[in-house]
Amino acid sequence: MISRRGFLTILSKLAVAAGCTGVCLLEPQWRKFLLESEAGWAYGASYLDELVKSAPKARYWTPLHVENIVKCQLCANGCAISEGQRGRCRTRMNIRGELRSLVYGRPISIHIDPIEKKPLYHYLPGAAAFSLATAGCVLSCKFCQNWEISQASPEDHPVPFTPPVKIVNAAREQKAPVIAFTYNEPTVFTEYLTDIARDARRKGIRCVMISCGFMNEAPLREMCEVLDAIKIDLKGFSEEFYRNASGARLQPVLRSIRQIAKSGVHLELVNLVVPTLNDSDRMLQGLTDWVLEELGPDVPVHFTRFHPDYQMQNLPPTPVATLERAYNMARRKGMHYPFVGNVPDHPGNHTYCPKCGKAVIKRQGFFITEMNLDNGRCRFCKTKIAGVWA
Repeated sequence: MISRRGFLTILSKLAVAAGCTGVCLLEPQWRKFLLESEAGWAYGASYLDELVKSAPKARYWTPLHVENIVKCQLCANGCAISEGQRGRCRTRMNIRGELRSLVYGRPISIHIDPIEKKPLYHYLPGAAAFSLATAGCVLSCKFCQNWEISQASPEDHPVPFTPPVKIVNAAREQKAPVIAFTYNEPTVFTEYLTDIARDARRKGIRCVMISCGFMNEAPLREMCEVLDAIKIDLKGFSEEFYRNASGARLQPVLRSIRQIAKSGVHLELVNLVVPTLNDSDRMLQGLTDWVLEELGPDVPVHFTRFHPDYQMQNLPPTPVATLERAYNMARRKGMHYPFVGNVPDHPGNHTYCPKCGKAVIKRQGFFITEMNLDNGRCRFCKTKIAGVWA
C-alpha cells in the first residue's frame, strides 16, 4: 500500500507535469516537502516565488540554532518560525535560516484621505494624508473593517515593487504634507515604513502611523524616532476581550502607549465600542481612568461606533447613546478631548476648549467646517489647546 507521503509526492509530480496547481501546493514550504528538493521553491514561477526571491532581510529577529528556527522579535506574538514557514502576520518568512520581509516595497492599497479619517483630530487638521498599506496584521480581530487587506497574505495581491523614494515622490506630487501608514497593521512592514519616513523627513513631509500597538519596545523605539504622530487602537480594557475578539493581549498595547507618550510623538487613541463585549461602565471607566492616570487629560480619545463586519456580523451597530455615555463619562472625569466617532454630524465630533467650553474646531464627517484657533490657542479665551497645528 502506498504511503500518504508517497501519494502526495506522486500527486505533486503529476501536477507539475500537467502545469496545474492545487490548494495544498500553494505554499513554498509544501512544495519543498512534497517534491523533496529545492525545486519546490520555484514551482509554478508564481508571484509568491518572486516575493521569496526578492525579500530583503528583516530586522528584529534572532536565530535559535535549532533546526534553522528563528524567533521574530517584532511584535508581542514572539513567533518561533521554522524554515520555509511564516509568522502569524504572514508577512515574514524564514528563508534558509534568515527572517525575510515579504512586504517590503509591496503596498497593496494607496489612497489620499483627510487626516481626520485616521482619525487624527489634533494633528494638522484638514491635511491630506497620502495613505498606504501592505498585506498582513499581527492580530486577527473578528470585527476588522479592513480584513480584505489586514487578513490577506502578500501573495494575494500581486503588485510591482515600489521603493521608498517613489512613495515619497508620489506624496510630493499630490501635494500631501503627510504620509500615513494605515489600513493594515504597519508594524508588519516596519523596515519599509522607517525607510519611507526617513526619506520623507529629509524632504519636508511628515509621517504618521495608525496601529494596534502590539509591537515590541525596540521596533517601536525606531518608529518613534522617524514618525510625527501615532494613533493607537485601544480595543478594550480587559485581557478577556483582547483574547476573544483579537487573539491578542492587552498589556503589550498598554506598554506601547506609555512608550509613545514618553517619546514626545503626538498620540491619539481610539476605542471601538462593541455592543455587549466592551461597552460596560466598568470597562469604559477603567479605560478612562487608565488614560487619565498614565497619560494625562490632553490625549484625544475617540469612542468609535462599531459596524458589523468580517466575522462579527451578529451584533448591531453601537447605539449612539452608548457612545454618548462613554463620552460624558470621560468629560466628567476630566478628559479634555474625548470624541464620538463614526457618527457624522454629532456634536461629539467637535473639539471644545477645556476652559471656556466653546467649540474651537467644528467638524462635519471628516471635514473641518469651522476653526477657532489662533496659533494653537482658543480664539475666545486664549487657552492653549493640546495638539500639533502647524
